[in-house]
Amino acid sequence: MKLSTFFYRYKFYIISSICLLLWLLFFDRSNLIKQAEMYFMLRDINSEILYYEDEIKKLEKEEKDLLGSEAALEKYAREKYFLKKEGETVFVLVDGDDKVITE
Repeated sequence: MKLSTFFYRYKFYIISSICLLLWLLFFDRSNLIKQAEMYFMLRDINSEILYYEDEIKKLEKEEKDLLGSEAALEKYAREKYFLKKEGETVFVLVDGDDKVITE
């Protein structure tokens, strides 16, 4: 059977299939473009989940270290909150943008 005869005989099915494929790829609610956007969004969210899980583990370790020792708690309070003992003077170094220099 020749290609032209095949197309002539089944042109309704071929055209319908092409239209359906175009509809599904571009115009449907869950089209190909939307699926790609959702995939990349899911990938970003999963990476954020991993980041925040690591941060939680770090904070839990820091909390355990601080609550375990009075000296560590005092050091943390002095560094982070600029607390001082009576009679001491605390010097805070800032840069040109009024940001505290920590290191």
